[in-house]
Amino acid sequence: MREVLRELTAWWRDGHAVALASVVATSRSAPRPAGAAMLVGPCGEAVGSVSGGCVEGAVYELGQQTVAGGAPALHRYGVTDDEAFAVGLTCGGIIDVFVEPVSPQTFPELGELAADIAAGQPVAVATVIAHPDQVRVGRRLVLRPGAWAGTLGSKQADRAVAEDAWGLLAAGRTETLEYGPDGQRRGEGMRVFVNTFAPPPRMLVFGAIDFASALAKVGSFLGYRVTVCDARPVFATASRFPSADEVVVEWPHRYLAREAAEGRVDDRTAICVLTHDPKFDVPLLDVALRLEAGYVGAMGSRRTHDDRIRRLREAGLTETELGRLSSPIGLDLGARTPEETAVSITAEIIALRWGGQGQRLTERQGSIHRTPGS
Repeated sequence: MREVLRELTAWWRDGHAVALASVVATSRSAPRPAGAAMLVGPCGEAVGSVSGGCVEGAVYELGQQTVAGGAPALHRYGVTDDEAFAVGLTCGGIIDVFVEPVSPQTFPELGELAADIAAGQPVAVATVIAHPDQVRVGRRLVLRPGAWAGTLGSKQADRAVAEDAWGLLAAGRTETLEYGPDGQRRGEGMRVFVNTFAPPPRMLVFGAIDFASALAKVGSFLGYRVTVCDARPVFATASRFPSADEVVVEWPHRYLAREAAEGRVDDRTAICVLTHDPKFDVPLLDVALRLEAGYVGAMGSRRTHDDRIRRLREAGLTETELGRLSSPIGLDLGARTPEETAVSITAEIIALRWGGQGQRLTERQGSIHRTPGS
């Protein structure tokens, strides 16, 4: 939707009905990813693409029917090998396309959604794309961290989908989820497309060591955009950190201060300080603990931690700021290897994000899933 949002909101503000066709699932080397969108405007205009040309004609005809009053519906298309080759692919695939009418009546939240996207605020749209009860098809939730608007038809379905959609929003992922007809986690019949509009959260790893390589791999797996930063060019190389999205050679505190000043650090950012060297980590933590980052952790022994806290107090940090530091970093999993330590660190990040306690679920009573802030 992001690619066609300007035209969509312009027609919406003018009160026109528009057909929105969205790719909601793909298999093999389908031409466009989930989230790709195409509009059919009130006068037959076509904007955007769902397949790079393979099935555009068929989707356009459906869009015209939808503009004329058709109901929202899910359609599956097989892209043949020949069609795929024509648009530059090596083999075909399958795409599921959901076509729905959009107007001020059917999507009253679109204006606020567009404003959030323009402002870079994390927001997601969860839309029912298949359901045994046709009346529920096309219903949606608009989700922001910890809140939602709209309904999918029942409180149980709203709650189940919101819990999963918040997780996708935090990771910046777009997916189609499946539930029982009333939101049951075991079952099938209701498919919900969750389209997220948020950049992936950042993980800033300071210290080009073997633990950083393992952490970059796990962080990337969890959906973070991972940066490894170290002042030593001989260690901070892309070949040593293939899982990182970028490797930066710079003094850590200077790099972090600049990223924060340019608005690239927010409350989803995880800052992991693995240097355990005072000349690097004290200036870095002096910057990090004054920011609104979602997580700040530092590696080191108990003795290193005590010395670091003393130095940070001398630097002027308050007890509240120091209380935000996770040090020694990670949960008590008994980790030994770099890979196990990376799991320990990311487990702590997950627990702090969602309010978990890190205990065994078999020892815990009540709901497994938590909502943000609960």
